[in-house]
Amino acid sequence: MDTAGPIDKIRNIGFIAHIDAGKTTVTERVLFLTGRIHRMGGVDEGTTTMDWMPQERERGITITAAATTSTWKDHQINIIDTPGHVDFTAEVERSLRVLDGGIVVLDAVAGVQSQSETVWRQADTYNVPRICFVNKMDRVGASYERTIESIRRRLNGNPVAVQLPIGEEAKFKGVIDLIGGRATIYPNGDSGHSQKDHDAAPVEGPVPEDYQEAFHNYRQAMIEKIVETDETLLARYLDGEEIEEESLRNALRRATIARDLIPVLCGSAIRNKGVEPLMDSVLHYLPSPKDVPPVEAVRADNNETVLRHSDPDEPLAALAFKVATDPYVGRLVFLRVYSGTVKAGATVKNVTKGQNERLGRLLHMHANHREELEEVSAGNICAAIGLKNTFTGDTIITGAEPVILEPPKFPQPVVSVAIEPTTRADQDRLTDSLRKLSDEDPTFVVRFDSETGQTIISGMGELHLEVLVDRMRREFQVESKVGPPRVSYRESITQPTRVEGRFVRQSGGHGQFGHVWLEMEPLERGGGVIFENAIVRGAIPREYIPAVEKGVRAALDNGPLGGYPLVDVKVRLVDGSFHDVDSSEIAFRSAAMIAVREGSRKGKPVLLEPIADLEVETPGEFLSDVLGDLGTRRAQIRNIEGQETTQVVRGLLPLGETFSYTTALRSITKGRATFSMEFKYYQPVPEGLLSGVLKTG
Repeated sequence: MDTAGPIDKIRNIGFIAHIDAGKTTVTERVLFLTGRIHRMGGVDEGTTTMDWMPQERERGITITAAATTSTWKDHQINIIDTPGHVDFTAEVERSLRVLDGGIVVLDAVAGVQSQSETVWRQADTYNVPRICFVNKMDRVGASYERTIESIRRRLNGNPVAVQLPIGEEAKFKGVIDLIGGRATIYPNGDSGHSQKDHDAAPVEGPVPEDYQEAFHNYRQAMIEKIVETDETLLARYLDGEEIEEESLRNALRRATIARDLIPVLCGSAIRNKGVEPLMDSVLHYLPSPKDVPPVEAVRADNNETVLRHSDPDEPLAALAFKVATDPYVGRLVFLRVYSGTVKAGATVKNVTKGQNERLGRLLHMHANHREELEEVSAGNICAAIGLKNTFTGDTIITGAEPVILEPPKFPQPVVSVAIEPTTRADQDRLTDSLRKLSDEDPTFVVRFDSETGQTIISGMGELHLEVLVDRMRREFQVESKVGPPRVSYRESITQPTRVEGRFVRQSGGHGQFGHVWLEMEPLERGGGVIFENAIVRGAIPREYIPAVEKGVRAALDNGPLGGYPLVDVKVRLVDGSFHDVDSSEIAFRSAAMIAVREGSRKGKPVLLEPIADLEVETPGEFLSDVLGDLGTRRAQIRNIEGQETTQVVRGLLPLGETFSYTTALRSITKGRATFSMEFKYYQPVPEGLLSGVLKTG
């Protein structure tokens, strides 16, 4: 596929949603409509294009962000279908970092759900304009108005309905375009999969008589919201002028790109209803690479901020946002090209690593299929073969100016398990497969525990680790044994302390001398680890300061209570002394480690446990049993909301109490309840439970 079209004809979009809202089905319909595929698959049958991994097809969920490119009305649309399960939140994070627009798919019955809030926050972080698609309008309990209200209430969004559904639940049969004033009626088929449904074209016509009043009310509310964002249109509206369709669309486009308004559309993807207007809205309201502000970069040599525009003639600046292993072509690096043009076979510089690399081949990915490209220019997304030392978050450039683009930010893993090969022959292959998988996934961390001699793998949840172990077995033919899940606890201090660290060794010849004074103080939760050099008048020579910091950070990896990493602490180097002959980097590193270990004991340490945000959706008849079980798990219930026969319980739950919760909830509710969790923060373990946690943790 040629990527040399005008930049304003490109859209880089992603489908984001809570698990089971239907975004993979929406993507499948979009690919069918745009001619990218000629037969539609289904999630339940495991035949969708974008869920291509065996693990995705077996579980009926999206695990990895799959990319594809299609064409709609002379526009090139680069699409990323992202996972909805919180365990794979890194895939959403990295995708939103490089996308220009997002389509938030919402369930018309459930409305905004917990993971909808998470992806919305992620989109806010990267200033991604978005539109909402209210899916499953034909299901029992569907409500367009209630879903729009939940966008206002739970997401603090400013939604504006640009469509009105014709009927809801089983009576849903079409949509009314509030700007164009036309109705689209869809054929009544039993299933979106049958060929005759797709052959029967939807019928366009005037607004039905029985919807005239609702149409005028909704349209009036929409116009008022749009003109509020445009002073010229507002003046015309107040003068009683009729605002023409094109002016409304242009004003709504500007407001959407500025994130002042969120256009809302509706339909039923599985019945293929409402998908064409959704694609038109992508072109109407979501930005091209030209419409978003130029990307900010930082010069590697002087930290000066510079801008890179979506211009093919500027020097190349591209961000590696994903690494994947393809069984046929090897290591793939996914790139978003922000400026410039690059040809296959070119030599480029990885500024982050300070190395030159050769771009072998350039590819457009279509899920797990590939199309060769000769060159890729600004505004595009592609995959590259040959970048052996490029990883997620690295910047690729050409030209003399060494600029670095901001990498995506990823959460820390919160669940760990020990893993070992079943046979000695598998040991080397296990190490190799773990390295490759951790290259792909920044939230998958592998470490060797020298005390127990075990290899520990950490991730975002039980499902995350289960899928990775399954991938090792299938893709790398490595059989392994996995221990029970363990919570990744942390430690911190609760009071400031000032400590001295001395490392003095005398032997024949050169000795070792390092002496430091450190001040340690607690930070707010989420503060991380801060090292500050406050040395004055050269009490410690400047060349030894990095060694002190290394010693501080190494000592903070093992807390005094259970050997867990110390977090939320600030360490300030305030004084010390040195010896002209005997001082060395090793001596100062050792002195810093001695001081930190002493200070962490004196600072009244506490054990911190990860807390998850929990949302349980259960039939009302099981509510008391669900609450009783949560009470035994130390849950803090925040609120309970009823939606007809369904109750939604929201609360906070220690992550250590969540293992086997899936089985327990299934048993209590006869398999009729669902839940979702997301790691929120760390908080101190209650005093009475401390000894028990340290024994089992």
